Amino acid sequence: MPYLFLQLLYKMCGMENEKGNEVYSKVVRAGKRTYFFDVKSTKGSDLFLTITESKKVQQDGKEVFQKHKIFLYKEDFEKFQDGLADVINKIESLKELGETYSTVEENSYANISFEEL
Repeated sequence: MPYLFLQLLYKMCGMENEKGNEVYSKVVRAGKRTYFFDVKSTKGSDLFLTITESKKVQQDGKEVFQKHKIFLYKEDFEKFQDGLADVINKIESLKELGETYSTVEENSYANISFEEL
């Protein structure tokens, strides 16, 4: 299943619509948040993904949407999918054991310095 994500994006390559570089869009409503998964193409016909989290919040007495966006490029699809699958599997196994943790494991990102990035 590591290539499923990549295969899905390449299958959509020929589905470009009137929105310019937007190839495909999926909206996921999840409680107070909405997630937008948008597949887009570059001028060179490479595909990339934007993931946007949108949440309604109160600001100065008005309702506004707070948005956070991630750009994911084709060279990172497989690593992103593997990392996401790993943490979801970890969450599921912890839930099965009934355990909770408040610290980060030793082999995680906490031991990476910014110089390494």
